[in-house]
Amino acid sequence: MTLEYIILGLYFLILFGIGYFASKKIHSIEDYYVGGKKLNFWIVAFSSRATGESAWLLLGLTGMGAVAGISAYWVVLGEVIGVSVAWFFMAKPFKHLTDQYNSITIPDYLVSRFNSKTNFLRATAATTLALFVVIYVSAQIDATGKAFETFLDIDYYTGAIVGFVIVVAYIFTGGFVAVAWSDVFQGALMFAGLVILPIVGLFAFEGGLFSSLSKVDPDLLDIWGSGGLTFFNVATIMGFLFIGLGFMGSPQIFVRFMSIKSEAEIKKGRWVAILFTLLADIGAVTIGLIGRILFTESGADPELALGISGENVLPMLVENLMPAIVVGIYIAIILSAIMSTIDSLLVVASSAITRDFYQQIFRPDLKNDNLSTLSRKVTLLLAFSALGIAMLVAILSPTRTIFWFVIFGWSGIAATFCPVIILSLFWKSYNENGALASMISGFLSVPIFKFLVPLLPGVGKYFVQMDVMFPSFVIAFVFGFIFTKMNGASAN
Repeated sequence: MTLEYIILGLYFLILFGIGYFASKKIHSIEDYYVGGKKLNFWIVAFSSRATGESAWLLLGLTGMGAVAGISAYWVVLGEVIGVSVAWFFMAKPFKHLTDQYNSITIPDYLVSRFNSKTNFLRATAATTLALFVVIYVSAQIDATGKAFETFLDIDYYTGAIVGFVIVVAYIFTGGFVAVAWSDVFQGALMFAGLVILPIVGLFAFEGGLFSSLSKVDPDLLDIWGSGGLTFFNVATIMGFLFIGLGFMGSPQIFVRFMSIKSEAEIKKGRWVAILFTLLADIGAVTIGLIGRILFTESGADPELALGISGENVLPMLVENLMPAIVVGIYIAIILSAIMSTIDSLLVVASSAITRDFYQQIFRPDLKNDNLSTLSRKVTLLLAFSALGIAMLVAILSPTRTIFWFVIFGWSGIAATFCPVIILSLFWKSYNENGALASMISGFLSVPIFKFLVPLLPGVGKYFVQMDVMFPSFVIAFVFGFIFTKMNGASAN
């Protein structure tokens, strides 16, 4: 246990060091929010993938592999498609336009793209972004507490607060530069951990992976899920596939395309991002499958050993297969997945409140040079709000799962912004009224499809399995199309 604490301490020291040295690079608000728009493809590719995956990948997707079997590989396909579309078809035009408009936030881009004459578009974008970011960050803080509790037997609440303090400290000093550099370090840890563990795990039992799974439960080998090709399972698979939609415009990911130094760097970075996604996601699901085999063969009840949601599979597999020094490294890997997402989200939300709300709407006379201090204060306020929500959810919902808690926040951000970003890049006639309709309808659809639609008799259970991402996207696209057609062509 002492060795694990030492490794964890070294990990935190590296993060603090990154924050300190990054602070020397902060000379303007553009540096604080988008790294001065001069980051190379390696940093942007690793940073975007580390941010896009979060605790959901290491604890949620591994757990889904343990519970669902090989049908969880549909998530891999959905994510690879989403990342590929973003990097191949959206990144370059988005980078070109944001440079042309001199945008440093997503609301900046939207206001310029639609030549908005009022503050309503900017205020709507900033408000919705801040709200769902706080929810998403609270899910990551929740995962931090669970990670400390599982690995180190530290009280959940103490672990959540310790992780929270560390990540806020290095963001507070270094802004986006610290976030991007730390994401490269943390992303490399995540990638290595997800590739190495399944390779080690495959040597831990006799026979092949799939033949061993068949002995545990033949349904785990059905690509359609338990019971085969049914409407219920199709809905589940759609939910898995459409998780990848969130990579096509989510602000915490697309702000990285603003930060890259040139469009030429995007061509290099796309393959790094896609390979990272493919191998890391396959590794995550495979870890879940191996864990299901090993703990069933040991005579343990998988629901008790791994948890009903399977979220204990990676920690337990590491503790059973790896020496103590490696266990400490894997604790750092899990925290890397969590913190690389928290830091990015807080910087994005801080920029929305500070620049897009306060400066652009209420204090247009305020110079950019005066925003850095305020941005740090807003970052703290948002972080403490997320911490409060995480603590409240932990008390009110002790049976919650990381997979779906994170997906709710992820879906909220994605449904609000991705349809708007997609349509703004590929439909010239798309206008401000259409964008507002897309944002508002996407934002409202997420809680409606999460909490109300599942109550409908007959069809509700299918929407539960499909989850909120796809139907919310459809609603946002439809409303955007209708309101654009009703109000004429775009001003741009």
